[in-house]
Amino acid sequence: MARYFSGAWRDFLKKIAYPIRVGEHTNLAFGLRLAWDYAATAKDTALQSSIRATAMRFYANDRDCPASWEPGGYDFLSPCLEEADLMWRILPSAEYKEWLKRFLPGLFKQDPLFRIAMVNDRTDGKLVHLDGLNLSRAWCLYGIARHAGDHAPAIRALASDHLRAALPHVASGDYAGEHWLATFAVYALTVE
Repeated sequence: MARYFSGAWRDFLKKIAYPIRVGEHTNLAFGLRLAWDYAATAKDTALQSSIRATAMRFYANDRDCPASWEPGGYDFLSPCLEEADLMWRILPSAEYKEWLKRFLPGLFKQDPLFRIAMVNDRTDGKLVHLDGLNLSRAWCLYGIARHAGDHAPAIRALASDHLRAALPHVASGDYAGEHWLATFAVYALTVE
């Protein structure tokens, strides 16, 4: 089954003409990152090669990600941060640092990038996505911080702010968030 999915994923990556840059399930960078982590663990070099080629094709020349457009009202992923979290896996360390400075220049300034997303109704299945966004931002920022050189402490602090903001709401008492937020919380806590 794993070989089938790996092959199907590689076939799909050959066909896709444009990256999918959304804040929900179909975000391509998110899927590539998850598949990369699997491929690295399973030593599936064919899948890793396909992911690397796709990431380079779609993201290597990106710059100035419009982080100020985030969050979207239903996002549980940050399109900018998911891409940046993928690329540290793909690029050599020195290249990644340069790429990151071009891609998210505001992350290295005092810009108010990535403010904590506010949730006004945790019983709404779409609005509660924003708690998930805070958690996914945390895991991305923790990964990025490990590869950000001198800026790591500030990025790590931003990640911790997002994690602290979201954790109290993982067990909100409402199914809308409780049925999935715990998985995001565990992931954020394991990469911290």
